[in-house]
Amino acid sequence: MNPVLKFLRDWTLPCAMVLGAACYLIWHFLLPVSTEMRADAAEIVAVVQPVLIFSMLFISFCKIDIRDLRWRKWHFYGLAFQIIVFLVVGLLVYLYPDSEYRVTMESAMICFICPTATAAAVLTQKLGGNAATLVSYTMFINLVTTVAISTIVPILNPEGGITFWMAFFKIMAKVFPMLICPFFLAVLVRNFVPKFHKLVISTKDLAFYIWAVALSLAIAVTVRYIVSATDLTFTTVVGIALASLIACISQFALGKLFGRKFDDEISGGQALGQKNTVFAIWVGYTFFSPLSSVAGGFYSIWHNVFNSWQLYKKNKGNG
Repeated sequence: MNPVLKFLRDWTLPCAMVLGAACYLIWHFLLPVSTEMRADAAEIVAVVQPVLIFSMLFISFCKIDIRDLRWRKWHFYGLAFQIIVFLVVGLLVYLYPDSEYRVTMESAMICFICPTATAAAVLTQKLGGNAATLVSYTMFINLVTTVAISTIVPILNPEGGITFWMAFFKIMAKVFPMLICPFFLAVLVRNFVPKFHKLVISTKDLAFYIWAVALSLAIAVTVRYIVSATDLTFTTVVGIALASLIACISQFALGKLFGRKFDDEISGGQALGQKNTVFAIWVGYTFFSPLSSVAGGFYSIWHNVFNSWQLYKKNKGNG
């Protein structure tokens, strides 16, 4: 294989991350771009990114038999861990509402309760894991996340005037259409358009490379939020970065441990460790301290670095 192509294959995710960050930084700091153009670009990304994610999920779901979507014992371990840590840290925020570490604690809460990334099924398939058990967990953790955040936000931020049902339906509208619609479309195609379904599942790595493009856009959005967070102090940045790093390491480690007990290590690790960081950013500035949205950005870096290493090891093992 051509050395350049081999490098791009082995390091697709880091290349996508660097490209996304570089493009935004050049756009923001070096190009004479008007405010109107920036707004137009943001609107284009807001349309293109969901289309890419929808396409990626549709392809991945086409490769999964709906009969394989069922509970696994490690799902209970993962859900319990995420809920317990979220509630314990939330209790600390409640007991010490004026703490100088409140933003760091809220960042940790978001990183631990944040649902599995929609792209996790793609990487799980790429790593040789069980995508069906991963998708099952993704469905459940999204519902659990919706209920957990909707319950705790009115308690921690009563001055915001957000009720349980306001938060619940707001999160549902944000998450579930992008998760459920491609799933049901894949089921319909599998049952009623078998020739097209066969064509879709014959595409070996198409979903992965669509994800790489979506990742570039996600990193660009992440860098945008970090750059625009002008109130961040160095101490706060370090605190958020450490909280997100600890959350990332612990969830990948425990997810793999839970999965390994039931011969599903890869899916367990990705289910807990790979997060929907765009959702984390949105939850931060919508329901918590706006600065906590930066946690999603840092987490995006950490989990994609680890995923890149996993892919490198997998590709190296395959020669």
